[in-house]
Amino acid sequence: EGEDAKIAVRNLRRDANEHLKRLTKDKEISEDEERRATDEIQKMTDKAVVDIDKIIAEKEKEIMTV
Repeated sequence: EGEDAKIAVRNLRRDANEHLKRLTKDKEISEDEERRATDEIQKMTDKAVVDIDKIIAEKEKEIMTV
């Protein structure tokens, strides 16, 4: 389940980055805005993966103590 959650987060990141590239191509946002948004998306992705890893570790610990 944890791995599926990580895959879902990465898929969302990919979709968001593709959307940003389309916006830049259509001249709706600047390249600087795209870069900042891409960096922010990466930070959110990293945080989500860390949170998922913590949940997995807690669940493993819980299962092992039972």
